[in-house]
Amino acid sequence: MKRGMDVLVVGEAAISGTPRPIAWELLTAARQVVDAAGGTVTGLFLGSGIAAVAREWGTAGADRVIIADDPNLDGLMADAAAAALTRAIAVTKPDVVLIPGTTAGRDYAPMVAARLGTGLAADCSELAIDDGTLTATRSVLGGRALTKIRFLGDDPAMMTIRPGSFAKAEPGAREPAFETLQVPFAPDDLRMEHIETSPKGSSVSRLDSADIVVSGGRGLKEPIQFALVEDLANALGAAVGATRAVVDAGWRPHQEQIGQTGRSVSPRLYIAIGVSGAVQHNVGMQGSDYIVAINRDPDAPIFKIASFGIVGDLFEIVPALTAEVRNVKT
Repeated sequence: MKRGMDVLVVGEAAISGTPRPIAWELLTAARQVVDAAGGTVTGLFLGSGIAAVAREWGTAGADRVIIADDPNLDGLMADAAAAALTRAIAVTKPDVVLIPGTTAGRDYAPMVAARLGTGLAADCSELAIDDGTLTATRSVLGGRALTKIRFLGDDPAMMTIRPGSFAKAEPGAREPAFETLQVPFAPDDLRMEHIETSPKGSSVSRLDSADIVVSGGRGLKEPIQFALVEDLANALGAAVGATRAVVDAGWRPHQEQIGQTGRSVSPRLYIAIGVSGAVQHNVGMQGSDYIVAINRDPDAPIFKIASFGIVGDLFEIVPALTAEVRNVKT
C-alpha cells in the first residue's frame, strides 16, 4: 500500500433524518488512520433529501464530502446503495473504505466488494497502522476471541465497522469541500423500492439513537422483575436493553438484545442491572461514555469496565434509584 492512506467513509441517516451514531464514529476511525499514516478523509453520505445533514456531518472530520442525494437511495436498498458506493470508489480511488456495520451496510458492503474483486473484513472494532500497513481487529467465535487482519496489495481495504467501537466525532472541527455525486443507476440497481420504515416499539425503546440505555440481565431472576428496568428507563427517558440470556429465555424481544449477536449501542450513559458482563455482551456496549453497573457479585466482570459500580441487592437499589430520579425531575 502506498505511503499515505486516503480513506473513504460512508455515512447513513437514521429514521429521524439525522446521521446514525456510527456515522460520527467512522469519521473518528478515519482520522485515526490518516493521522497515523497520512492521507485524506473523504466522506460519502448516501440517502434521499440528506444534503443539509451531510454537510453538518462532514465538518466532523472529512477533508472532502461527496453527497449522493437521490430518491433512488431512499431507504438504502442494497442494489442502489452498492451502485452508489461503487461509483464513489471509482471516482475517489481510496486506499481504505469504511462502511457502517448497520443492517443496510452489511447488505451492500459485500456486493461492492464482489464487484471490485476485493476482500471485505466484517464487523471490525479496532484499526491500527502496523509497520506502515493497515490492520483491523474483529471478534470471532461469538466474541470469545479476537483476530487481527492485515490488508495487503493495492486493492481498497474494505471493512464494516461495528457500532460503538469508536468515539463520536463532533461537528465543526473542519471545513471540507463539498460536491455531489451523480450515480448512473442501471435497471438492475432499482429492482427494489423502499416503501416505508417503521421503528420497532415506542420512541424511547429505540436503541440506535438513545442517550441513555438501561439494560437487564439474569440477575433479575424472573421476567416479571424486568419491570424494575422498565420503571427506571421510563423515569430517565431511556431505551431498554437486555442480555442474550434474557432474550433466549423469552423474557424480552430480540430487538432489545445487546451484544455480539444483538445490537451495539454507544449511549452517553449505560446502566447494567443484574448483568454479569460476559465478553459477548460487553462488546455491544463498551463504547458507552459512562457505564453504571449494579450487581451483588463484587467479582462480576462488568465491574472491570464500569465507570461506577454498585455492589448490592438490585431489588433494593433499583427502586430507590428510580424514586430518586423521579423526585429530582418533579
